[in-house]
Amino acid sequence: MIAFHFPPAAMSSGHLRTLGFARSLPSSGWKPIVLSARALAYPRTTQVADGVVPEGCLVERAFALDASRHLAIAGKYPGFLAQPDRWASWWPAAVASGLRLIRRHHVKAIWSTYPIMTSHCIAHTLSRLAKLPWIADFRDPVSTSVEPGNPRSFASQHRWEQRVFGDAARIVLTTPGALGGYAKTYPEAYAQGRLALIENGYDEDAFVDLPEPPPRLGRPLVFVHSGILYADGRNPVPFFEALARLAKAGILSPAEVRVVLRASGSETIYAREIERLGIGQFVVLEPPVPNREALEEQARADALLLFQGSRFNHQIPAKMYEYMRIGRPILALVDGNGNTAEVLRGTGGSRVMPMDDVDAIAAQLPEFIQDVRNSRIPGTSTEIVAGYARSEGAAKLATILDQMTPNRRALVQ
Repeated sequence: MIAFHFPPAAMSSGHLRTLGFARSLPSSGWKPIVLSARALAYPRTTQVADGVVPEGCLVERAFALDASRHLAIAGKYPGFLAQPDRWASWWPAAVASGLRLIRRHHVKAIWSTYPIMTSHCIAHTLSRLAKLPWIADFRDPVSTSVEPGNPRSFASQHRWEQRVFGDAARIVLTTPGALGGYAKTYPEAYAQGRLALIENGYDEDAFVDLPEPPPRLGRPLVFVHSGILYADGRNPVPFFEALARLAKAGILSPAEVRVVLRASGSETIYAREIERLGIGQFVVLEPPVPNREALEEQARADALLLFQGSRFNHQIPAKMYEYMRIGRPILALVDGNGNTAEVLRGTGGSRVMPMDDVDAIAAQLPEFIQDVRNSRIPGTSTEIVAGYARSEGAAKLATILDQMTPNRRALVQ
């Protein structure tokens, strides 16, 4: 399992997906070995609690640098050092490590996960050298993941996308929209049955003994967003502007609601916006915390915030599955025609508003706040939500692995 994001990398949906599969695959007869990068390559790391990495799961780390931090002079670095991405230096060392692992442990198949394209480059090389079947996992489509600021990297990633769809035995997507889009772009791969859907999800074990929200009487409701936000696609500023408008009109006060943005990743930018709009008593910015602490904060919240613009209609934030499992009301600032809104409508427990429409947010937010305070928002469907447990996704992955390796020996669990 070739995955750049893996503990101690700071909070990432990528390492949670890899961890979830690594925990559950042994029950289907597959023993996972994780090939990742050394912690030096991660922009941020966090302490790893005991038991986070499954017992008995072998983790090998190969040398890697981040071109933007380790190879830059005055904040700039040559574009060829980031082809296909800033962690291309991981490639040669990981191939060497991967070949040793394949020989030593009689590896039967390779799995790699994007949006770090170097992960797929490593898998592509190992698959050809060792003649092993390869599953390429796309947590996000390439078209919405590559920063166009580096044209060489942009072009390189799209060339690699073509190689992946031409050579991988299976290509796994996480949403129906992404699968449908790639089926149109690569009709031959679709016709050959090489495209598959395994949604993101949640790990059931992570939700044991989570707290309940404290009594609401005499305190503001707490709304939490946990994870990265950015201007192009997950922009909270229209929500800020709606809060400011409601506060100025006397419709909303800090005694009624408090918004926590946890690990937004652009704290300096949002702090300026919060100050400009005069909503510092409403909105607080908080740093990253380990995943367990983040889940506990979400569980204590009265409602959970989700931001997803129309640019990402074919994607679903991984945190949405955690939100649904926690069961708090969800204020989904998303496009109504996207995959995120579609899933939320099916599970219940949410209210959908357009992320970029200040007028619509300002008109609907007071009612949502009152409905939360008065417990008028129905809960999520536990039966539907259970289908998104990571163990269900791992079972689908195991089925694909079995199909690709019909002659493999049964593994000793």
